[in-house]
Amino acid sequence: MLDIKMQLSTTPKEKPDQTKLGFGIYYTDNMFVMDYTEGKGWHDARIVPYAPISLDPAAMVFHYAQESFEGLKAYRTPDGSIQLFRANKNAERMQNTNKRMCIPALPVDDFVQACKTLVEVEKDWVPSQEGTSLYLRPFVIATEPHLGVRPSSTYSFIIIASPVGAYYESGLNPVKIFVEDEYVRATPGGTGFTKCGGNYAGSLASQVKAHDLGYEQVLWLDGVEHKYVEEVGSMNCFFKIDGVVYTAPCVGTVLPGVTRMSCIELLEKWGYKVCTDRLPIADVVKASKEGKLEEVFGTGTAAVISPVGELRYEDDVCVINNNKIGEVTQRLYDEITSIQWGKKEDHMGWTIKVC
Repeated sequence: MLDIKMQLSTTPKEKPDQTKLGFGIYYTDNMFVMDYTEGKGWHDARIVPYAPISLDPAAMVFHYAQESFEGLKAYRTPDGSIQLFRANKNAERMQNTNKRMCIPALPVDDFVQACKTLVEVEKDWVPSQEGTSLYLRPFVIATEPHLGVRPSSTYSFIIIASPVGAYYESGLNPVKIFVEDEYVRATPGGTGFTKCGGNYAGSLASQVKAHDLGYEQVLWLDGVEHKYVEEVGSMNCFFKIDGVVYTAPCVGTVLPGVTRMSCIELLEKWGYKVCTDRLPIADVVKASKEGKLEEVFGTGTAAVISPVGELRYEDDVCVINNNKIGEVTQRLYDEITSIQWGKKEDHMGWTIKVC
């Protein structure tokens, strides 16, 4: 167990209006920090005032992008208590990311303890308004000042927290998605399965292109044949075709999302057939033309479930379920959010009580 020292802020900020939080705009009074030194391991766990980070201009994170990050939320339940959702799975995923990025592993228990402790310290920042939560952003950065391509010898593990509202201002309304067939997000043997910043920086050109065409998100195809659907922007993607639910396999090029995992477990529990074989985009378009493309939705921590009402691939525009939220999409959203906010008993064992 970590011995977490406390050096809390003495100048608390004014808390924002819970009805106007947006996403990733406001930050709590304090943050968690822990350092790593080669030969010593992780050390000096502490909670300190939220403040700018002082780094040498030669810090390796700036030059070689050696870093990793996660995203999870703390929820206030109807009785006023606070809980996390599957934080252990975020910890396990960070371990996998760190291994690929040559960053020292963080024990799962330490990751969860750090998240719980920061949330407990900042419990007054966990909003109670319908649909709000406290978003946690754990990340690791390489801090050694060295210009040379090799793993850093020092790192910092930091967690910041931000009270947030809905990821999409329009709420749970179907979004329009553009299928990218020029750029690629990931290739076999690369970092597609990790949560590292470079994956997202490399996706921005396609995101801009999609926005210019009037679409909110990008659906990526595989990086070898440009044939199979993979994931959507910052989300995993599901397709319900003729009663069967499809989602891309996690075989190294797709992020193994915690919400994705949760949706699969619920769907199988409810008796749906879930197929994680590779799905050609041509089959999606064909299903649409035949009236068999019943629902499409994205899944992720930020938006939870994001229904898709329109999909464009080359000259084909597929309108899904008359641009309305599908039955399965709505059921998954209702079930997961009810468990997250403590409105329904957690029979899945997914929540972690904080205070």
